[in-house]
Amino acid sequence: MRLALLAGGTSPERAVSLRSAAQVASALDPKKFRLKRYDPAHELGRLVHDAPSLDFAFLALHGGRGEDGSVQGLLEMLRLPYQGSGVLASALAMDKWQARQRFQAAGLRVARARLWQRASAADPSTLSAALGLPLVVKPRAGGSSLATHLVADLDQLPEALAAACGSEATCLVEEFLPGTELTAAVLGEEALPLVEIAAADARFFDYQAKYTPGGAAEICPARLHEDLAEAAQKAGLAAHRSLGCRGYSRSDFILCQDQLFLLETNTLPGLTAESLLPLAARVHGLSFTALIEQLIADGLRRWQ
Repeated sequence: MRLALLAGGTSPERAVSLRSAAQVASALDPKKFRLKRYDPAHELGRLVHDAPSLDFAFLALHGGRGEDGSVQGLLEMLRLPYQGSGVLASALAMDKWQARQRFQAAGLRVARARLWQRASAADPSTLSAALGLPLVVKPRAGGSSLATHLVADLDQLPEALAAACGSEATCLVEEFLPGTELTAAVLGEEALPLVEIAAADARFFDYQAKYTPGGAAEICPARLHEDLAEAAQKAGLAAHRSLGCRGYSRSDFILCQDQLFLLETNTLPGLTAESLLPLAARVHGLSFTALIEQLIADGLRRWQ
């Protein structure tokens, strides 16, 4: 199979994308796959030129212009099969505010939140009045907890809002929910074992905790009562379906006072050595190579 491996790109998650791609490339059997790499940051023209001679595109992209439906749309136009969700589901999942509306319509519990306008003349203290303190301030789009801030003091809030908005018009502000962080992965239409996350030196699972060895304890299967674990897996499936995801996804939850709160759904979960989806798949009985080959087979099957 002539396979295009897309990695890099222009999002702040570029480094994570390249690490995911390195893991994928090392897992692919050279007797089965003829691999060509493309960096969407500067090689989309080459991809378009080569598309007629390619059989499949594997997306090891994370963040904007990769996980948000834009590259998926290009691949649709090129009639080049790829793994994972299509344009609409990818765009919905990337927009945390829009995803919240879908989750709530599906009966899933989410944290209380406000959408903050960067150009707003309102006093930021209205956010703490509505949601309390601490607050979680995060970009409306993006992943890996980049530019996400836990704000315990009102004096920190303006800076956190500016950082989370960046060059965008809005950012998301949520109430802080103390509890156990969980992630529920879906592969095909099957829920994988839950992963429980305990960050070593942070009050939430931030970028450093995610990608620094030893930054967090990742326990799979999660140490939950069977009924609660089953409820979390069903919630992960419900989140996957509410956005129209395909192939696979990973949804993140907080278990707070025995209630599950859905944070977000990732349509292209990380595939690094520290990533959670490969861990859940391994506990389920799938090696990393088998996981990648299953994703490719599923993408081809859906395209055909």
